[in-house]
Amino acid sequence: MEAERPPLPPFATAEDAARKVRMAEDAWNGRSPERVALAYTPDCPWRNRSEFLQGRAAIAAFLTRKWQRELDYRLIKELWAFHGNRIAVRFAYEWHDDSGNWFRSYGNENWEFAPNGLMSRRIASINDAPIAEAERAFHWPLGRRPDEHPGLTELGF
Repeated sequence: MEAERPPLPPFATAEDAARKVRMAEDAWNGRSPERVALAYTPDCPWRNRSEFLQGRAAIAAFLTRKWQRELDYRLIKELWAFHGNRIAVRFAYEWHDDSGNWFRSYGNENWEFAPNGLMSRRIASINDAPIAEAERAFHWPLGRRPDEHPGLTELGF
């Protein structure tokens, strides 16, 4: 049996849902495909842009490709809404390609959770906007976003 990943659904408070969102942000900023994949049920279906995946192995392979292409990746997620075992998230991340071109990617995710707190469905819509390096807003060392770094709302995104 899979270990529980609190907070568990149903999400009763905005604080619990926001904590779940921050835990996901922290994991993604760690850029460890295998670690991130463990937050999903073994058969979790994903839609990421126009790509459809199923299961942890496919998720880990996708994330490996993603972080080989999206360099110096820094992500901020923010709770949008929650109800029962579902959470809606908005996010933005900054990255550059191997030619040094910078981008800010904006998106929304819909998450559904199993009773043990693992994500059982993820649907993501994402758009990329080219930015100049001087327009970057996510300035922290690679890894977890510091608590004092502004979130999306504070940055005006």
